Amino acid sequence: MSLPTITSLVDCVDYSKTVSPYLPQLYDLPQQVFQTITNPQGLKELYLSTNPLVSAIAISLFLSPIFLVAAEVNRNYSQVDRFWSLLPTFYNAHYALYAHATGLPTQRLDAVLAFSTLWSMRLTYNYWRKGGYSIGSEDYRWAILKTHIGPALFFVFDVTFISSIQSVLLMSVTFPTYALLVASRLTGDGLDGLDIIFSQGLVGLVMVAAIADQQQWNYQNAKQEYKKSGNVHQEYHQEDLDRGFNTTGLWAYSRHPNFAAEQSIWVTLYTWSCFVTRTYYHWAGVGALSYLMLFQGSTWLTELLSSQKYPEYAEYQKRVGMFVPGLKSGLPGNFSDKRVSGIKQQKSQ
Repeated sequence: MSLPTITSLVDCVDYSKTVSPYLPQLYDLPQQVFQTITNPQGLKELYLSTNPLVSAIAISLFLSPIFLVAAEVNRNYSQVDRFWSLLPTFYNAHYALYAHATGLPTQRLDAVLAFSTLWSMRLTYNYWRKGGYSIGSEDYRWAILKTHIGPALFFVFDVTFISSIQSVLLMSVTFPTYALLVASRLTGDGLDGLDIIFSQGLVGLVMVAAIADQQQWNYQNAKQEYKKSGNVHQEYHQEDLDRGFNTTGLWAYSRHPNFAAEQSIWVTLYTWSCFVTRTYYHWAGVGALSYLMLFQGSTWLTELLSSQKYPEYAEYQKRVGMFVPGLKSGLPGNFSDKRVSGIKQQKSQ
């Protein structure tokens, strides 16, 4: 059987029952795929007879060397970045497809896929409009890191982290969807009140991230226009544009509101699986935890570079939390107090 026999909701997240018995399938799967590659019916039967979590893991491992070769051949290390907004939804779609194909209850999985599709649309659009899919486009942090650690160590970093760990990570954030899939055999079809709250909450978090993205986009466009023509957009003060980084809207309450929402999304999906399986925690949380750890590291590097580039960024860090909204120093995060003091100084002169 490709899914375990379970008798309780707690069993649905028991690693020894739902994961470890199926991991040996990974060893034979490549050969089985190769043997049936020209047989569509054989591939379908193989797909249905393979544990869906194992299939997802296998796909993420299969993609890793592809990302590595593409990165090294093109000397461009944002290959995973181009698929970042697509892969989690691909895996969520895989679980939903498996449920539909095997006759399992699907409404909860369809709800996950619906929110995940919105998440992909928002992130893909934002990445596209910033030029992420343009030929030669690359995350500026990779070039800086390569300069600091050298080509040899950076190649090791590419093999281990950029191409491999990140690929597996984008699969692991959907571990809770596998837990929901297994649980559906006991809970049946239909959505209860908690399902609706979680699914709508996830959509709400996607909307928060989209609003933060748009506010950043508006600010950056206004800043570029100000640099070219000297014109100050009506939504901003000159001091805001001279500062060089956005402190308006959601950015007055969180230094990275889009990142905060992004992390909250996958933590919420994990929490949803905990509620459904009546557990306080379980193994599927490793994906969300790894995602949080990644954002801690990448945001630290981003802020280090920003503090070197913008003189007032250190003051911004004192005023506003990195992710969690709140005024750390009691001073407004949009620096409105400095505008007021500046006006008072002008009047006194």
